[in-house]
Amino acid sequence: MKLKPIQDYYPDDVAHCYGCGRLNEQGHQIKSFWEGDETVSHYKPKDYHTAIPGYVYGGLIASLVDCHGTGTAALAAYRAESREHDSLPALRFVTASLQVDYLKPTPLGVELELRGKIIELKGKKVISEITVSANGEVTAKGKVIAVQMPESFNK
Repeated sequence: MKLKPIQDYYPDDVAHCYGCGRLNEQGHQIKSFWEGDETVSHYKPKDYHTAIPGYVYGGLIASLVDCHGTGTAALAAYRAESREHDSLPALRFVTASLQVDYLKPTPLGVELELRGKIIELKGKKVISEITVSANGEVTAKGKVIAVQMPESFNK
């Protein structure tokens, strides 16, 4: 049986993120899964996600890297604790730092693949590297430092 994406396990009170919140109907609805030792997500930009005709707006790419990075952090934390994704307390992460390098223009009209690798998992901090590929070519890469969300965010 295939697991649901980690974002589908986020509790309702923290599932509204524009990038990955399942309760945000206008958002990107990023979905992140394990595939071996990497995380993966797929996203097809809409025509209005344009920078110049035929190419994806860089802000969208940053948003995808950001939310796949926090999803990757959650997946890594659950795996490190040998916990089921629906176990409580929920492990939810927010971005402490985001770095994105744009390597080449990313074409519109194709599905993008995001892949995440864990660089460091230490306490409540997870560092991951995320690549964005279009048609099998890496067009952007990022580094996300994610920290476990403070309980005060839920109040």
